[in-house]
Amino acid sequence: MISVITAIILTGFVGYAAAWYSGNIEGSFALLLFLATAVSGVYWLAEQLIFLPRRRAAVLHMDAQQASRLEELKRQGITAKEDDSAFLKAREELYKQPWWLDWTAGLFPVIAAVFVLRSFLFEPFKIPSGSMIPTLHVGDLILVNKFHYGIRLPVINYKLTEGTAVNRGDVMVFRYPPKPSLDYIKRVVGVPGDKIAYLNKVLTINGQPVSKVAIPEFFDADNMRYSKQFEEDMPIGSSPAEMSTQQKHRLLNDERTPNFVSGIDDFPFKENCTYSVEGLECTVPAGHYFMMGDNRDNSLDSRYWGFVPDKNIVGKAFFVWMNFSNPSRIGSFN
Repeated sequence: MISVITAIILTGFVGYAAAWYSGNIEGSFALLLFLATAVSGVYWLAEQLIFLPRRRAAVLHMDAQQASRLEELKRQGITAKEDDSAFLKAREELYKQPWWLDWTAGLFPVIAAVFVLRSFLFEPFKIPSGSMIPTLHVGDLILVNKFHYGIRLPVINYKLTEGTAVNRGDVMVFRYPPKPSLDYIKRVVGVPGDKIAYLNKVLTINGQPVSKVAIPEFFDADNMRYSKQFEEDMPIGSSPAEMSTQQKHRLLNDERTPNFVSGIDDFPFKENCTYSVEGLECTVPAGHYFMMGDNRDNSLDSRYWGFVPDKNIVGKAFFVWMNFSNPSRIGSFN
């Protein structure tokens, strides 16, 4: 009966993954991993408290019967050594986990370790697009610090600890507001209360233009073309004194791309933004952040779909651990 129930549960997991992969449902890996941890954990507890003690008791009983039989043979004067391979094989089979425990309780330590690591410490992501070029390239495999902005419960994303405040200039992974099942990565440009303006490709924060200087052009090997590249000094703090602290990072601007923003979605607090042929101006609402890609003219970001609420934060990106097309990409980044 337990084997049948286990088969149904495992079939459910496979069916969920297949429906997600085929696009029939919007899957959640966090939910799938949580359920796998919970289910395998129940089996692991049952194994430790019920099934393993039963198997051990059965093996001890079998050993006692074998010892009693040998003692009886010895008493009868039969001392010839017999082939005990059949007994040892039967003993091994009696002690071995059945398949339904091997595929549940046996996997629990690995699943639990992955769950804890991914949910509370570090999560890997792959960069799918060029919106963060030149900082991050297509194919970069990055690590995201899940506890930097505070520890959150998986699946529901409930915040347990405050952690470090989000700063301008942070490269952050977050759940895409129009479709939270998708993870996006952009740079934080505005924090709550900021007045952000991006007019004629010039970024202004709270009335202060953000300094950027031209540096040698960037060669995009994927598209085989050069782009104008700049180094920007992003003010980190919120007060005038703190805004003197700056973080340098590189960005791209394409002078051939129009300044105005087209294809704007409806989004919460859209009334905080004013659009014109020169660009836009926005006031960031409380508990929200304004995000932009470093590839400024090729990034679908807050200019189009609005602000990122605090509840959507996943973590801070900080390290490229591999790019199979270009291993030299490995390392930290700003």
